[in-house]
Amino acid sequence: MSINWEFVINSIPLYQKALILTLKLAFWGILASLLIGFICSVVMYYRIKILKNIVGIYIEVSRNTPLLIQLYFLYFGLTKLGISLSENACAIIGLSFLGGSYMAEAFRGGIEAVSKSQIETGLSLGLSKVQLIRYVILPQAFSFSITSIGANCIFLLKETSIVGAIAVLDLMNITKDLIGIYYNTFESLLMLVIAYLIILLPMSFFLTWLERKVRHAEFGN
Repeated sequence: MSINWEFVINSIPLYQKALILTLKLAFWGILASLLIGFICSVVMYYRIKILKNIVGIYIEVSRNTPLLIQLYFLYFGLTKLGISLSENACAIIGLSFLGGSYMAEAFRGGIEAVSKSQIETGLSLGLSKVQLIRYVILPQAFSFSITSIGANCIFLLKETSIVGAIAVLDLMNITKDLIGIYYNTFESLLMLVIAYLIILLPMSFFLTWLERKVRHAEFGN
């Protein structure tokens, strides 16, 4: 089987543009997920009334519904309520909604792994709850949960392949369009695999390096 290299070369600009868009969606989705996850984990840890129940419902709904359904609800369902969002906005919100629940569980596991004696020591020194989180709990919780956080980041990056279902011109959508127009299935899928490897391999190596640094407290070395 011969490869149509002319088609591959001509398709590079399209994949480059789609790759950049995919990275942008993943970046904002992961960033928002980390923020949502941290806030939810603090709410669960301190068992804040009312908010704890809301967070619990959010986590269950988020983790037990597919991303595709969440995207359809945001893109098609909200229009019935008079709310119209762009494709990219729906993609970011969908990734954030899904990722936030997974990040919350990762942070919660890290926070619960912090020794109670250290927390009690911090309280005995007169630290406020905010100071306790900032100086005692958060640094250690991050160290304990870095593996789960890294796995969630990679998971969200791969989940960007779903957002093409709502007309986002991501890598998957571009691939389907090229296959439908030119029928160069092998070449298009090959470009898709290479594009995701370009994104995921460096991130995987970086997260592995970061985990080792955090685990051994070797930042700056």
